[in-house]
Amino acid sequence: MVLIMEKTKSFKELVVWQKAHQLVLDIYAVTKGFPKEELFGLTSQLRRSTVSVPANISEGYRKRTKPDKAKFMNIAQGSLDETHYYLILAKDLSYADTTELQCDSEEVARMLAAYLTAIGA
Repeated sequence: MVLIMEKTKSFKELVVWQKAHQLVLDIYAVTKGFPKEELFGLTSQLRRSTVSVPANISEGYRKRTKPDKAKFMNIAQGSLDETHYYLILAKDLSYADTTELQCDSEEVARMLAAYLTAIGA
């Protein structure tokens, strides 16, 4: 598979951002069903870590140097790993079947790694 890097005008054109944003929407939907006592616990933590992924992708998008871009993409990767753990925890606590969301987060992780490679970071 050949990855062709084309100039984009906005972070919204990045497929990795689009997938990360969809993951946020999906996680907001699933966490609506979490127990109310988790509102300030797991629900909040999961939502915040997930939102951090596309937020850092978008912030890093405008950075001019490779190290600056890489820094924000790496922060996104860390937030994604945190999200993945919370999804495992939610499943283990029987709050929701998060298997598909875990697969989606792994896909975003692969795309982030490819993006870092493509920008030469």
